[in-house]
Amino acid sequence: MDDKKDTGLYFLDYWRVIRSRKEIVLTVILLVVLTGVSFTFTLPKIYKSEARISIHQDSLDIDVFERQMMPGYSPFFLRTQYEIIQSRPLLYQVIDDLSLQQIWGEERNKDGAPISKKAAYSTLKKSLKIEQYRETDLIALMAFREEPQEAARIANQLAEVYKEQRLSVKRSEIKRGLDALKNELYKQQEKVDQAESDLEKIRKELGVHLLDQGVRADKLTLQDLARERGFARKEMLVKKARLDEIESLSADELIRASSYFASIDPALGPIRQSLIQAEVERKLKLEILGENHPDARQLDAARKELTKKLEETLEGLRIGLRTEYKVGKAKFEALEEELDTAREADIDSERERFLPFQKAERELLVQLEILNALRARIAQEGIELEIPRTPVELVEPAEVSDRPVSPNLFLNILLSLFLGIGAGVGIAYFIEYLDTSVKTIDDVERYLELSVLGVIPQKVKPLTQEGPESPHAESYRVLRTNMLFANKGMGGGSFAVVSGGVGEGKSTTLFNLAYICAQLGDKVLIVNSDLRRPTQHTMMGLSNRVGLSDVLMNNAPLEEMVKPTEMPNLHFLPSGKTPRSSMGLLDSKRMRELVKNLKARYDYVFFDSPPVGISDASILASEVDGVLFVVQYRKYPRVVSARAKRLIENVGGNIVGAVLNNINIMKDDYYYYYHSYYSDYYNEEQSNLESDPEMVASVQETKNAL
Repeated sequence: MDDKKDTGLYFLDYWRVIRSRKEIVLTVILLVVLTGVSFTFTLPKIYKSEARISIHQDSLDIDVFERQMMPGYSPFFLRTQYEIIQSRPLLYQVIDDLSLQQIWGEERNKDGAPISKKAAYSTLKKSLKIEQYRETDLIALMAFREEPQEAARIANQLAEVYKEQRLSVKRSEIKRGLDALKNELYKQQEKVDQAESDLEKIRKELGVHLLDQGVRADKLTLQDLARERGFARKEMLVKKARLDEIESLSADELIRASSYFASIDPALGPIRQSLIQAEVERKLKLEILGENHPDARQLDAARKELTKKLEETLEGLRIGLRTEYKVGKAKFEALEEELDTAREADIDSERERFLPFQKAERELLVQLEILNALRARIAQEGIELEIPRTPVELVEPAEVSDRPVSPNLFLNILLSLFLGIGAGVGIAYFIEYLDTSVKTIDDVERYLELSVLGVIPQKVKPLTQEGPESPHAESYRVLRTNMLFANKGMGGGSFAVVSGGVGEGKSTTLFNLAYICAQLGDKVLIVNSDLRRPTQHTMMGLSNRVGLSDVLMNNAPLEEMVKPTEMPNLHFLPSGKTPRSSMGLLDSKRMRELVKNLKARYDYVFFDSPPVGISDASILASEVDGVLFVVQYRKYPRVVSARAKRLIENVGGNIVGAVLNNINIMKDDYYYYYHSYYSDYYNEEQSNLESDPEMVASVQETKNAL
């Protein structure tokens, strides 16, 4: 709890500093804001134009030969293009395209001479701002110029130059690749020519004979033998199948299958047809004439003759097929033997003659494939070079703006306000840091080691002018009460009111304190003992022609010099005319007797003392019962008050306490609430007294008793 309380007070102290220096803070804020506004009106108007472009990795607008593989996402692609857009070559190109050297030269130079390209580049660089839209491939090209048309031209031209740069870079890459491919094509053609020459040389040396399309004669012969062998084997197998089929049939089955074999032997057809016809006629005759009829027997004999002839023909077919099979088999075996012989010869020839030739031939084929691949690639790249590409797309061209973006009056005023607040507060704290005067009750207690008996607000006048019911009177009532407690409840006595410097308000404090004491029923005497600069008589409107100086010089009795005032119980002893040399006038012996005499006659005797440092103040401090030390709020450094305190203590003075005078209540919250509390309490007490006559009488009796 204590820590939190201390922290709160700590920040409250900072706020007190600001309130106490609010004139400085407000003045600095006003000056900074006025300066910012004035500076804003002197700045030229800047217009902004923005062009938006969409950037893609390079690819054809349409697939030509095969579907393009889209390149993978690269997190560095857009960042790289972002830097390229701001590169020197692109900005130089914009400068040349828009003739910015000449235009800006006419604006800057009296003779209209163009500026250097380096200066134009520096100006253009400062006029541009490039931004990338997050999570997109869009980039904003922003130009800031005093002329809105010029800003739009720069933004659009930069987009166009960048677009052309991307296209030209890709074209240059393709052309360089084509040139390299063509160079390799020429070299490959030379390799093919050399391979063909080597192949022909080997062919001639080895005696390799080639037919059309590069086929060797021996290979062709080998292929013919293999083909004839295949045909012979097929024919042999067909004949063997027929032979096996016909030999597996019985005589009756063979006769019944004669229609099938008629396709093999044409002679079987007429015989079989005649046999069928004879069989039909015989059946008809048998049905009509019977079996013993001569015609029937004749037809039966004819049928048997035809059957025998058919059987003989089929047997001849079987013998013929068997013979054909043997011939086919012999042919197949002969061809196979010849093919084996040719293969062996080919192997020997392959090893001795054709192996080097085939090796050279394969080398030629490899070189030809490479040559054809190069020709195809050159043709493909040449076609793709003419296909349109759109690596950069102008999504939104820049337009001429009719509203400037700079200077921003509202923003500048806001910034000036914040800057002014910071500067004002900083200056206030700096002055506070340099200010070593007494500012708080804590300062009095810490540095002077005195208890504060009263806090007097600013602009307090003598209570004779403000009236006895003035709100300021309560401060002096509190002061009187605290004096009683500081004196251990013993009322009365002689007191000197002193201060460390001139103008700290000790005379006014003394007068009003005496006035309050007299108002409360004390018999009070004010002694104007400041012989050098007397002021008390002016507050009372009395003459200062005779007084204390005459008493001390024995020129007049004390009783005649003390003058009554308009306030009951309040008397006044003027200082009188001060001789040219007042040195030694307030010697200790005379003052001691005077103080003793006055104390016997009055309850309170207040001596108005000159500032500490003058000998009169030391004499008075050493002779009175107590000293009231008046310290003005924020007037003199603490060392002045501390030195004055030491001087009083050195002469044996009894400092009852300090009075913090001339407090600016409105600037300091602490003293504001302190003063308000007593003022409200006093006003409430006065209201209660006025409404209760008995209480008024009781208070008056108490005052009389005091």
